[in-house]
Amino acid sequence: MLKLTLLGVTLGFLGEQYGSEDIHLLPNGLAFISSGLKHPALKSFAPNKPAEIFLVDLNNDVLHPKPLQLSKDIDASSFNPHGLSVYIDERDGTVYLFVVNHPIPEYNSCIEIFKFDEKQKYLLHLKTIKHPLLQSVNDIVAVGPESFYATNDYYFESVPMKIVEGFLGLKWTNLVYYSPRNVREVAPGLYSGNGIVISNDKKFIYAVDIMAHAINAVDVDTCPDNLFVDPVTGDIWTGAHPNAYKVFFYKDEDPPLSEVIRIQKIHSDHPIVTRVYVNNGSVIQGSSVAAVYKKKLIIGTVFHKALYCQLD
Repeated sequence: MLKLTLLGVTLGFLGEQYGSEDIHLLPNGLAFISSGLKHPALKSFAPNKPAEIFLVDLNNDVLHPKPLQLSKDIDASSFNPHGLSVYIDERDGTVYLFVVNHPIPEYNSCIEIFKFDEKQKYLLHLKTIKHPLLQSVNDIVAVGPESFYATNDYYFESVPMKIVEGFLGLKWTNLVYYSPRNVREVAPGLYSGNGIVISNDKKFIYAVDIMAHAINAVDVDTCPDNLFVDPVTGDIWTGAHPNAYKVFFYKDEDPPLSEVIRIQKIHSDHPIVTRVYVNNGSVIQGSSVAAVYKKKLIIGTVFHKALYCQLD
């Protein structure tokens, strides 16, 4: 395991995942990691390796992500996980894992709902959700056993039209609410909906408009990706892309940069935006998420390795 010290932070790589696009923490320190996302417009270091959901225990001194076993009704060869969210039933403690899935080779969008068996390290598939309003889902935040908010990152479904949409800067994407009885558009007019989370008190939804460089109305002067709310402080953390075009137009000699942003007092007149970590691509490339547990910071990437940092 590679370790180094940079700016007072101890770093180490998490295993050999090929991408760690999203990370979701449970209150007990277990973390789900979506790995191996295949995207027609993105680099892949392991195009023939099946995607997986990993589990890592952040309470351990040495972190070893392990792949979770999926139900047999999930086709592992086409499974293509993107955003993640968790809903915990307060009545019995059942953990439901929501996964944005873009099955290969169509790369359309659906939501898979699993029940997590911690003892067996197993994901029992419960339901697949498809809907016309969920045409290009990037991320979700679960608010019930079968209900969630979701961001669409594109209006069009075909890859060529998505490229045109991006270049034209069309504000045609949105935020959608889904439940078995009610599906509706909540917030239209986004350039490209991305990461989404809910506040600790469940009163606020925070959503990223990645090409607008914004989380709600907070300008962070970078392209934020997925979001994480610190369960203790309520601070918002995000993995970000200082230059998003390098993620889509990959060059070995000029890899995409990585950046971690922390936002404090987001509801105040003067939110505090702090750059916690910046790298030129020499350590990790294309950071997409940052999650904090006690003194551990986990940084995920779109198609590169995950990194953990022991904070001072």
